[in-house]
Amino acid sequence: MKNDDLDLAGSGNDDQVSDHDDHHLDDDNEDDYDDDKNYQDLEAYNDTIIFCDDDDDNENVVSTTAWPQSYRQSMDFYTSVSPPLPMVLLCGVRTSKMSPRYADPHDLFLNKPLLVDSSPTIFNNNKKLSVDQSNSNEEVDQEKQEDSTTTPTSFSYPKLPGSTELLPPSKQQSSSTAQALLNGINVLCGIGLLTTPYALKEGGWLSLTFVVVFSVIACYTGILLQRCLESNSGLKTYPDIGQAAFGRAGRLAIAIVLYFELYGSCVEFITMISDNVTSVFSDNISMSFDGIFDLNSHQIFAIAAALVILPTVWLKNLSLLSYFSIGGVASSILVALCLLWTGVVNKVGFHGRGPILDIANLSSTIGIYGYAFSGHSVFPNIYTSMKKPSRFPFVLIGSFFFCGFLYIGVAVCAFLMFGDSVQSQFTLNMPKQFVASKIAIWTMVVNPITKYALTLTPVTLSLEELLPVTLREYYIVSIFIRTVLVISSLVVALNVPFFAIVMQLLGSVCSMLVSFIFPCACYISLFKGKLTKFQIAGSIFIMIVGMICSCLGTHSAITRLIQQQVNS
Repeated sequence: MKNDDLDLAGSGNDDQVSDHDDHHLDDDNEDDYDDDKNYQDLEAYNDTIIFCDDDDDNENVVSTTAWPQSYRQSMDFYTSVSPPLPMVLLCGVRTSKMSPRYADPHDLFLNKPLLVDSSPTIFNNNKKLSVDQSNSNEEVDQEKQEDSTTTPTSFSYPKLPGSTELLPPSKQQSSSTAQALLNGINVLCGIGLLTTPYALKEGGWLSLTFVVVFSVIACYTGILLQRCLESNSGLKTYPDIGQAAFGRAGRLAIAIVLYFELYGSCVEFITMISDNVTSVFSDNISMSFDGIFDLNSHQIFAIAAALVILPTVWLKNLSLLSYFSIGGVASSILVALCLLWTGVVNKVGFHGRGPILDIANLSSTIGIYGYAFSGHSVFPNIYTSMKKPSRFPFVLIGSFFFCGFLYIGVAVCAFLMFGDSVQSQFTLNMPKQFVASKIAIWTMVVNPITKYALTLTPVTLSLEELLPVTLREYYIVSIFIRTVLVISSLVVALNVPFFAIVMQLLGSVCSMLVSFIFPCACYISLFKGKLTKFQIAGSIFIMIVGMICSCLGTHSAITRLIQQQVNS
């Protein structure tokens, strides 16, 4: 894509861009003035940045929308193997009004666009964000005149005023292949690991073929997302791809599904904490409030979990919590080793058999296995963070191979140990008198507590973007939104305390859309007229498989949910 292909649309904004590009920062006094002026300019361009396709006719022009702007950087927490240095947790030196003019000098990146590319950008709000910090102004001007075919220009999202997060700046091309592989495994190794033995019990031994088939398809659709990103240098996130393929409706549809999946994961975190803590302590704990309503042990521990989690979501800076971003891999491996230790060393034994195939309950396994391989929301972030993006397919293959092997190993091991009595989380079946069992259980209690805020952050930031500018400037408004989201997830967890069913529903609705259907649909749309018949047929086939699996899994989940509600 050439430099002159990148246009900035909007009434009265063209002159501002020209003035902004020609202006040079000469001294410290001018720096302060320019920061305020550039910030106002970015506000004006909030909805008007556009980029064009690489074709000379510029037929495919995509305009970035104001929502969600925060998606990319909020999802970068999942790709941070080396988290940023911790800053002050609650930034007590600041006023409660988080406008950029109140920022510390050390936090000047708050005044800048959320997305700053390593390539030249239209907006150079600060000398630290210019093309090359060591270059003189004359060298910068000379580079602007060079052909951009060697250095493509891409757009940046403006920083939302009053954002209460101190998000680390997005890093492009900073991750090695090994780091990217670790990030990919970390994204895929989640709470779905706990439920794979239950899915094996429901569908029989042959249901494990879903693990292999889904991993292959999800890996392929991840490569399709890479090709979509490479179709235009301005595409950086999954919602960007949706907008390039289907306009604003595509961007909104993908963003809403992704945020709904993240919110559902937060509900699962509370349920998982409650179930595991209840298994450690007595299941007979109850509490009554003058006969108005009674709370059982699951409800009491769910409320306690929400109270413990609540302060973590109030943090303006999640840098400390990002140290636990690698915890997904470590905790998954630790729990798997504890399970194996319990079976071998503690001599619980492996004696279960089970059916070869249970067709009646096979559809209930679709959503669970699908949820286990849903990492596509973060794959674009991993791709853009790599020093050598050409190795991204290797990262995907390695990640899916490792996680598929781990899922199958844990499912087989736990099912052979506990048989038909295996529960929705195999940690609930582990004998409580063994040390390995206690380690596994408490790992599954602590890990969700550290991950809850990171998972909820993209949702909260997206909602804060919808608020008027004046309200976004007050931290108390952000606290209120986050508190409401935590309370609402608690209410859902209390009313639908069925871990496996909720996961099945999320996997059938969200994961099938995000992992199977959307990537193929966007790929066909973006490369219209350039694909072979075999490529089109393959993409359509995957979309059909995703739709069928989604319908069957959703029907099974809703049916089981209704039955559970009636029986409870």
